[in-house]
Amino acid sequence: MTHPAPTNAARQDVFDRLDALGVAHETFDHPAFFTVEEGRAHKLELPGGHSKNLFLKDKGGALFLAVAFADTQVDLKALSKRVAKGRLSFGSPELLLKTLGVTPGSVTPFALLNDQKIAVNVILDHALLRQDPIYFHPLENTASTAVSPEGLLTFLRASGHDPLIVDLARPLD
Repeated sequence: MTHPAPTNAARQDVFDRLDALGVAHETFDHPAFFTVEEGRAHKLELPGGHSKNLFLKDKGGALFLAVAFADTQVDLKALSKRVAKGRLSFGSPELLLKTLGVTPGSVTPFALLNDQKIAVNVILDHALLRQDPIYFHPLENTASTAVSPEGLLTFLRASGHDPLIVDLARPLD
């Protein structure tokens, strides 16, 4: 399966899209970090839910972005049974860049701005949507942008992505 090249949106494009959609947002700059654990100390004073974002693919070439609450232990085996053709695995950095225009450590649902052909299936963690606000990198891992759960859903749907909302810790319930 081939995937179209991204449009290569930039940080300001995220803010412009959120503004155009009427989605309130606030961005906090911080040192670059590549994992949830690295970022914990920098986000202690930011109320709400922090995320982890997993770029995945299945054996058939379908792509997925699992957007989870930072504390959720995602059960990939169970999720594979629910949404994929075969086992889910992490997409390569090259495929991530080609498809969403971001690099590892910067994976974010805001990168769906670059998925003009709607090649990526979005899976949202129910636990994350119970937090307010929720934070995502604005296409770079040196900042986190806060939006409401409703704002995230508005952004996703406006980008053509209708997310599947599940309990990512136990997606078969």
